[in-house]
Amino acid sequence: AYTRRSKFRAKSFIRANPASKIVRYDMGAANKSDQFPVQLYLRSKTNLQIRHNAIESARQVSNRVLEEQIGKGNYHLKIRIYPHHVLRENPLASGAGADRMSTGMQRSFGKCIGVAAQVRKGKQMFTIEVDDPHSDVARAALKSAGHKFACRTQIVQER
Repeated sequence: AYTRRSKFRAKSFIRANPASKIVRYDMGAANKSDQFPVQLYLRSKTNLQIRHNAIESARQVSNRVLEEQIGKGNYHLKIRIYPHHVLRENPLASGAGADRMSTGMQRSFGKCIGVAAQVRKGKQMFTIEVDDPHSDVARAALKSAGHKFACRTQIVQER
Protein backbone atom coordinates (compact mmCIF):
# COMPACT_ATOMS: atom_id res chain seq x y z
CA ALA A 1 0.00 0.00 0.00
CA TYR A 2 1.19 3.50 -0.73
CA THR A 3 -0.69 5.88 1.52
CA ARG A 4 -4.07 5.51 3.08
CA ARG A 5 -6.74 8.16 3.40
CA SER A 6 -10.13 7.08 4.62
CA LYS A 7 -13.32 8.76 5.72
CA PHE A 8 -13.11 6.62 8.87
CA ARG A 9 -10.52 8.11 11.23
CA ALA A 10 -9.34 4.77 12.66
CA LYS A 11 -8.50 3.41 9.20
CA SER A 12 -6.84 6.56 7.95
CA PHE A 13 -3.07 6.46 8.40
CA ILE A 14 -2.57 9.97 7.01
CA ARG A 15 -3.87 12.45 9.56
CA ALA A 16 -3.44 15.68 7.58
CA ASN A 17 -4.38 15.88 3.92
CA PRO A 18 -1.99 18.36 2.25
CA ALA A 19 -3.59 20.83 -0.14
CA SER A 20 -2.92 20.62 -3.86
CA LYS A 21 -1.58 23.71 -5.62
CA ILE A 22 -3.47 23.03 -8.85
CA VAL A 23 -5.97 25.86 -9.31
CA ARG A 24 -8.11 24.70 -12.28
CA TYR A 25 -8.45 21.56 -14.37
CA ASP A 26 -10.51 23.03 -17.27
CA MET A 27 -9.41 26.20 -19.06
CA GLY A 28 -10.59 28.09 -22.12
CA ALA A 29 -13.96 27.40 -23.71
CA ALA A 30 -15.01 24.28 -21.82
CA ASN A 31 -18.63 24.55 -23.01
CA LYS A 32 -17.57 24.50 -26.70
CA SER A 33 -15.28 21.47 -26.39
CA ASP A 34 -17.34 19.34 -28.80
CA GLN A 35 -17.01 21.99 -31.57
CA PHE A 36 -13.21 21.85 -31.89
CA PRO A 37 -12.12 19.38 -34.61
CA VAL A 38 -8.46 18.92 -33.58
CA GLN A 39 -7.36 17.26 -30.32
CA LEU A 40 -3.77 17.13 -29.09
CA TYR A 41 -2.59 14.98 -26.18
CA LEU A 42 0.54 15.15 -24.05
CA ARG A 43 1.49 11.58 -23.10
CA SER A 44 4.13 10.22 -20.77
CA LYS A 45 6.77 7.84 -22.14
CA THR A 46 7.70 6.45 -18.69
CA ASN A 47 6.19 5.59 -15.31
CA LEU A 48 6.74 8.31 -12.74
CA GLN A 49 5.33 10.51 -9.98
CA ILE A 50 4.69 14.17 -10.79
CA ARG A 51 4.36 16.59 -7.89
CA HIS A 52 1.43 19.00 -7.77
CA ASN A 53 3.62 22.10 -8.16
CA ALA A 54 5.09 20.73 -11.42
CA ILE A 55 1.57 20.11 -12.77
CA GLU A 56 0.52 23.65 -11.83
CA SER A 57 3.64 25.09 -13.44
CA ALA A 58 2.95 23.19 -16.68
CA ARG A 59 -0.68 24.36 -16.61
CA GLN A 60 0.33 28.00 -16.22
CA VAL A 61 2.88 28.00 -19.04
CA SER A 62 0.66 26.16 -21.54
CA ASN A 63 -2.41 28.26 -20.69
CA ARG A 64 -0.39 31.47 -21.10
CA VAL A 65 0.85 30.44 -24.57
CA LEU A 66 -2.68 29.55 -25.72
CA GLU A 67 -4.31 32.65 -24.23
CA GLU A 68 -1.81 35.11 -25.69
CA GLN A 69 -1.66 33.64 -29.19
CA ILE A 70 -5.19 32.41 -29.98
CA GLY A 71 -7.47 34.04 -27.37
CA LYS A 72 -9.56 32.75 -24.47
CA GLY A 73 -12.55 31.35 -26.35
CA ASN A 74 -10.67 29.49 -29.09
CA TYR A 75 -9.35 26.46 -27.18
CA HIS A 76 -10.12 23.98 -24.44
CA LEU A 77 -7.30 22.80 -22.15
CA LYS A 78 -7.93 19.94 -19.71
CA ILE A 79 -5.61 18.41 -17.12
CA ARG A 80 -6.12 14.63 -17.07
CA ILE A 81 -4.06 13.70 -14.00
CA TYR A 82 -4.93 14.28 -10.34
CA PRO A 83 -2.45 14.20 -7.44
CA HIS A 84 -3.80 11.59 -4.97
CA HIS A 85 -0.53 10.19 -3.61
CA VAL A 86 0.61 11.75 -0.32
CA LEU A 87 4.38 12.27 -0.03
CA ARG A 88 6.01 11.87 3.39
CA GLU A 89 9.35 12.85 4.86
CA ASN A 90 11.12 11.70 8.02
CA PRO A 91 12.74 14.88 9.37
CA LEU A 92 15.95 14.13 11.26
CA ALA A 93 17.22 16.66 13.77
CA SER A 94 20.82 17.86 13.51
CA GLY A 95 22.99 20.05 15.66
CA ALA A 96 23.64 20.18 19.39
CA GLY A 97 21.42 17.89 21.47
CA ALA A 98 19.92 16.13 18.45
CA ASP A 99 20.85 12.69 19.77
CA ARG A 100 18.57 13.16 22.79
CA MET A 101 15.43 14.06 20.82
CA SER A 102 15.75 12.12 17.59
CA THR A 103 14.84 8.45 17.27
CA GLY A 104 16.39 7.94 13.81
CA MET A 105 14.48 5.47 11.66
CA GLN A 106 12.64 3.86 14.59
CA ARG A 107 8.85 4.16 14.05
CA SER A 108 9.43 6.55 11.15
CA PHE A 109 6.15 7.05 9.34
CA GLY A 110 7.00 10.58 8.27
CA LYS A 111 5.15 13.87 8.03
CA CYS A 112 3.16 14.90 4.96
CA ILE A 113 5.05 17.30 2.70
CA GLY A 114 2.93 17.31 -0.46
CA VAL A 115 0.95 15.31 -2.99
CA ALA A 116 1.85 13.76 -6.32
CA ALA A 117 0.12 12.12 -9.28
CA GLN A 118 1.25 8.63 -10.21
CA VAL A 119 1.48 8.46 -14.00
CA ARG A 120 1.86 5.27 -16.02
CA LYS A 121 3.50 4.97 -19.43
CA GLY A 122 1.20 6.16 -22.24
CA LYS A 123 -1.16 8.07 -19.91
CA GLN A 124 -2.65 11.28 -21.32
CA MET A 125 -1.62 14.10 -19.00
CA PHE A 126 -2.92 17.18 -20.85
CA THR A 127 -5.52 17.54 -23.63
CA ILE A 128 -5.95 20.59 -25.87
CA GLU A 129 -8.84 20.99 -28.32
CA VAL A 130 -8.52 23.72 -30.99
CA ASP A 131 -9.57 24.65 -34.50
CA ASP A 132 -7.45 23.50 -37.44
CA PRO A 133 -5.37 26.69 -38.01
CA HIS A 134 -4.33 26.83 -34.34
CA SER A 135 -2.89 23.31 -34.07
CA ASP A 136 0.73 24.56 -34.28
CA VAL A 137 0.16 26.91 -31.31
CA ALA A 138 -1.39 24.07 -29.29
CA ARG A 139 1.57 21.83 -30.13
CA ALA A 140 3.97 24.55 -28.90
CA ALA A 141 1.93 24.93 -25.69
CA LEU A 142 2.13 21.18 -25.00
CA LYS A 143 5.83 21.17 -25.75
CA SER A 144 6.46 23.94 -23.22
CA ALA A 145 4.32 22.07 -20.67
CA GLY A 146 6.30 18.88 -21.28
CA HIS A 147 9.53 20.64 -20.29
CA LYS A 148 8.16 21.04 -16.75
CA PHE A 149 7.99 17.27 -16.18
CA ALA A 150 10.90 15.00 -15.30
CA CYS A 151 10.13 12.52 -18.07
CA ARG A 152 10.11 12.26 -21.83
CA THR A 153 6.77 13.17 -23.33
CA GLN A 154 5.02 12.61 -26.63
CA ILE A 155 2.51 14.84 -28.41
CA VAL A 156 -0.24 13.02 -30.32
CA GLN A 157 -2.71 14.77 -32.64
CA GLU A 158 -6.17 13.43 -33.58
CA ARG A 159 -8.97 14.82 -35.70
